[in-house]
Amino acid sequence: MLHKILKIVAAVLSLVGIVSLVRIIAAGDEAIETGEKAGLVDPMAWVAYIILGLVLLFVIVFVIKNLFTNTSGLKNTLIGIGAFAAVLIIAYVVSGGDTMQYKLEDGFATAGQSTMVGAGLVAFYILLAVAAVSMIFSGVKKVISK
Repeated sequence: MLHKILKIVAAVLSLVGIVSLVRIIAAGDEAIETGEKAGLVDPMAWVAYIILGLVLLFVIVFVIKNLFTNTSGLKNTLIGIGAFAAVLIIAYVVSGGDTMQYKLEDGFATAGQSTMVGAGLVAFYILLAVAAVSMIFSGVKKVISK
């Protein structure tokens, strides 16, 4: 029953998206850029928002359902979340911010904002290094096991 309802919803959203796309293409780029046909883009954007919301809802529901039905998966998930939180905390502690004043649209960046940006960059570098090392380790392990 749920499968049939989802197929109908997908078909309706697809139809609305196709009609919106055809109307946008028929209007042309120049008409939309000048603002004459700006109302044509809104239905397509709403279809995208609805689809994004539905996808996020279903992902969250099925992930939570799977976590509670699979207790070993719950343990692994909590370990992963803890490791990610540890990386974020380490990145925040390591990044001391920047003494330079950065001009933003509505003023200057505060020391806290600078620290958060630095922490984000450090976290990215840490996660990049972990991913690279794990890919190399996995490749070497696969070659050695053959």
